[in-house]
Amino acid sequence: SMHHTFPGKICVSIAKKDIDDALKAAQQAALLADVIEIRLDSMKDPDITPFTANIATPLLFTNRPVWEGGFFEGPEDKRLQPLFQAMDTGAAHVDIELQTDPELRDEFIKAARNGQTEVIVSWHNFSETPDSKELLEILTREFDSGAHIGKIVTMAHSFTDVLRVLQLQEEAHKRNFPLCAFSMGRPGMISRLATLELGGYMTYAAPDSGETTAPGQLRVSDLITSLKSFPHAD
Repeated sequence: SMHHTFPGKICVSIAKKDIDDALKAAQQAALLADVIEIRLDSMKDPDITPFTANIATPLLFTNRPVWEGGFFEGPEDKRLQPLFQAMDTGAAHVDIELQTDPELRDEFIKAARNGQTEVIVSWHNFSETPDSKELLEILTREFDSGAHIGKIVTMAHSFTDVLRVLQLQEEAHKRNFPLCAFSMGRPGMISRLATLELGGYMTYAAPDSGETTAPGQLRVSDLITSLKSFPHAD
């Protein structure tokens, strides 16, 4: 059940070292979010159970490796283990990076396809925005991976970077492929809002109390206030 009438979903991303802090933040975020992302890689002792046991809002589990701008430094099988566990408990979503070893990634997506968990296959670039040709290749690879939902997030240095990323929704729409696509950094802030009105599947926000998990991320209340100021469709 969504808490709002505007299109797309709002995901609040929780990144805390301590499980109790993360749970508290997630419970607070549950009042506003459609989906809550739990960043396992931010936790000292990651565990999915406290969240699946206590939170009714759909959960997204992410265990971002250092090579994709996250904090997890161990071997891949250990990184994916809690995500497989999340699948087994019927979590709404798990995130896997497009650049994960293809064999592992295929096995992971196949496993999810047998259950009720939807996979978001993600690609992030924290330094720049590639050209349109490369962005389209990334989108195509995500679509071909068999994941349910795509995610492409880049660092914007100018408005043209932002427009190229938002433009991806046109191709995603043709393929009937739900896509999260927006830009980081100051020029990209508008895209975190605009993406929902432009066909984007979901946007990511920071908890009101907490720290952002990416440059230019908006607090969830600010995001919702902005979207609510748009006139309602009758």
